[in-house]
Amino acid sequence: MNDSSWGAPQQTGYWGPPDRRPVQGAAPAGPAYDAPQAQQTRPMPIVPEGPASGGDQDDDRGAARWSGPPFRDDTPHAPPHPAAQQNPEPMPDAPQPAPAPQKKTAGRDLGAAIGVGVGLGVVIVASLFFVKAVFVGVITVAVVVGLWELTSRLQERKGIKAPLVPLAVGGAAMVIAGYARGPEGAWVAMALTALAVLVWRMTEPPEGYLKDVTAGVFAAFYVPFLATFVAMMLTAHDGPWRVLTFLLLTVVSDTGAYAVGWRFGTHKLAPRISPGKTREGLVGAVAFAMVAGALCVQFLIDDGTWWQGLVIGLAVAATATLGDLGESMIKRDLGIKDMGTLLPGHGGIMDRLDSLLPTAPVVWLLLVLFVGSG
Repeated sequence: MNDSSWGAPQQTGYWGPPDRRPVQGAAPAGPAYDAPQAQQTRPMPIVPEGPASGGDQDDDRGAARWSGPPFRDDTPHAPPHPAAQQNPEPMPDAPQPAPAPQKKTAGRDLGAAIGVGVGLGVVIVASLFFVKAVFVGVITVAVVVGLWELTSRLQERKGIKAPLVPLAVGGAAMVIAGYARGPEGAWVAMALTALAVLVWRMTEPPEGYLKDVTAGVFAAFYVPFLATFVAMMLTAHDGPWRVLTFLLLTVVSDTGAYAVGWRFGTHKLAPRISPGKTREGLVGAVAFAMVAGALCVQFLIDDGTWWQGLVIGLAVAATATLGDLGESMIKRDLGIKDMGTLLPGHGGIMDRLDSLLPTAPVVWLLLVLFVGSG
């Protein structure tokens, strides 16, 4: 071996290539402790450098990063895969339970409606069969309250000021005149009431005069004049039974329409006016009213026969439905659901008179034609 290629162990004791000779005065490359202590010291593992900062996952701005465990016996925890953090795979949707079928409801407090209806029925029947004059008073009170509800809603929703005072006085006079003088008295009272509305409205500024008096005359005809035919039915010798037949047929018609329409109704009768009414409900109203009419006229009306009851029942079903639709049109125009809140479960008085008012003159006329005025 050539001595020139290997340096002699002068001063440093280094045997090796000359280009690797330690620099004079530099610290030795080996450990700074003695050899006997090396066996008692645990060597540190070599920690490779982590990836350079600045990637999508490094936002710590100078925080220390570890790419491995500090000691060999530590269990390494693998970091989550970047793709798993950025785009987690969606879990399959858990099966949702099928929604429970919704039960049909009447839309009102049925218990309150039944209670109020029974109470009104007791008052009407008691006054009808014991003292006729008391029943005329019941009609008058219903007319005045109905006029108050109608004129109040017109003013609240449309700004129409139909004069209530002449309407209330004239309406009461119409009912009494119809009971005492018949159709002639009812027509005279109606004419005088319309004249009173025209004059009463003259005490206010002329703005809106035409719409106010038009609404007043309409209210006088719609509520008290039509109700007068109930009072005229009462004047016959079997008047209480005629009134009871009229009331029963109207209620039965409404009940049949509701029951059949609620159970079988699928085809709308007049969706733009009353979405709840169906053609099946109309068929139910006709069937129920005709059966009830045949029974009532046969057994309650003097000289009445069952076929006359069928005709009257058919007419009642038609007029009661039209009356209900007519008031629904008024309430839809006013943007309200009920005319009032006086009767829990029913709404207002006008919400109960809607099918009765247009039915009264039809039943009165048919009874007069079939069995006479009594």
